[in-house]
Amino acid sequence: MELKVLNSKALTVSDQTFAVPFNEPLVHQIVVAYLARERQGTKAQKNRSSVRGGGRKPWRQKGTGRARAGSIRSPIWRGGARAFAATPRDFSQKINKKMYRGAMRSILSELIRTDRLVVIPELVLDQPKTKLFIQKLKELNVTQALIITTNIDSNAYLASRNVPNILLCDLSGADPVNLIAHEKVVMTVDALKQLEKGVLA
Repeated sequence: MELKVLNSKALTVSDQTFAVPFNEPLVHQIVVAYLARERQGTKAQKNRSSVRGGGRKPWRQKGTGRARAGSIRSPIWRGGARAFAATPRDFSQKINKKMYRGAMRSILSELIRTDRLVVIPELVLDQPKTKLFIQKLKELNVTQALIITTNIDSNAYLASRNVPNILLCDLSGADPVNLIAHEKVVMTVDALKQLEKGVLA
C-alpha cells in the first residue's frame, strides 16, 4: 500500500504491517504490561521478624488474669508489627516478541484507518524558537501529537519543550502506550521505515 507524505511523493509500505485487522485484546494486554512495568513497587512495611524489640515474653502464660501474650510487637499491639506486611515487588509482565510485534502492527494499521498518522519527510528548524515550531504544527494541522524522528533536531527539541500536548522523541518513544495515547502521530519517512523493519523482523 501507499502512504501520503506531506509535500513529497507517496511512500510504499508493507501490507503486513499497515493493513492488519485491529486485535483489541492483544493491544490491551500489551498496554497493560507496559503500564505495569512503570510501577515502582517500592511499598514496604515491617512484619514480626523485622520490627525492633519484643523478644521477651511480656508476662507469664498463666495466673495473671490477662490474655496470653508472647511479644509486645504482636500485630494486635500498639507499636507492633503489621499483619500481612507489604514487601517490595516487581510488577513487570513478560511480553513475547511475537505478541509485541503483532500489537504494534495492529496499532499502526489502526492509525492509518482512523487517519491519525501523518508522514513528513523530516523535521528541522532553522532556530530553536517555539513560534517556529507552532507554525510547523499548524502546517501539519495537529494540536496534540506524538512526533517520532530517527535523529532529533536540536532546534526542534528546544522549541518543542514549551508546547503542551506535544511529545518529540526518537524511535525508543514509539511504544504502544504513546502511540495510543496521542490524538495524532507524526513520523518522518526514515522513522517509519525503521519502525516497519523492526516490527516485521
